[in-house]
Amino acid sequence: MNDGRDDLEPRRKGEARRPLAVWLAGPIGIDASLALAERLAREVSEPAGRPPTLVLAELEPGITIGRGGSRADVELTDEELRACGVAVRFVGRGGGAVLHAPGQVSVSLFARLDDLGLGRHDVGTYQERFEQALEGAVRAVRCGAARDSGLPGIAGRTGLLAAVGIAVRRGVVWHGGFVNVRPDLGLFHRVRTLPVAAAPARRTMGSIEADVQRPVRLQDVRSALVQHMVEAFAFPRAHIQSGFPFPIERASAHRQEIVNRVG
Repeated sequence: MNDGRDDLEPRRKGEARRPLAVWLAGPIGIDASLALAERLAREVSEPAGRPPTLVLAELEPGITIGRGGSRADVELTDEELRACGVAVRFVGRGGGAVLHAPGQVSVSLFARLDDLGLGRHDVGTYQERFEQALEGAVRAVRCGAARDSGLPGIAGRTGLLAAVGIAVRRGVVWHGGFVNVRPDLGLFHRVRTLPVAAAPARRTMGSIEADVQRPVRLQDVRSALVQHMVEAFAFPRAHIQSGFPFPIERASAHRQEIVNRVG
């Protein structure tokens, strides 16, 4: 008889791990992506539900602000935002303000912590491994990258190359990070992603391509992200598919995301 402990404790060493389901998705609007995240987080939370799922997508232009940021971190007036067609959304993830634009890869991992071989409250280890995967992917395309133990994200010469903002709800991790591969950096210099504690040169986002001064393909970074996520969390294998886990229009764009206190 199942006494419920399987839901509370990490999987025992040697116990079979489920594979990682990888979705190489395309562009998606911010509101649709938030609805998608809510549904995936709910589906992976069930003991026999969806397996750990990694979605690599491209968010359409906009700004999301996590629990570590505020509207003051966006140095653009409401009029300028409207003129650029950039919407601002406050979301229930960690991290600060992040500008989204073509050339950026959104990295969202949805999983129960025990499906990752971690304790239900072991968020620190999860974030450490998640950032290691991002760092490894950046280095895989021959770009120098550095992690600061006191601040989230991966930094380079031109600024933050990958921003991190995770969420945790009842032992389920979701959201993740954003890797700037080759976006136009014009507006990025007017959005402060890291708090004042960061060095001024690293508060805003740069890009891999600006760091290395040569073309970098999005597909190369996406492939590296899959490989390093599999390695970081010791998944036995990955099942890679194109598109989204389900039709985007089935996720309600009007559903409000629950803001979490942990993550």
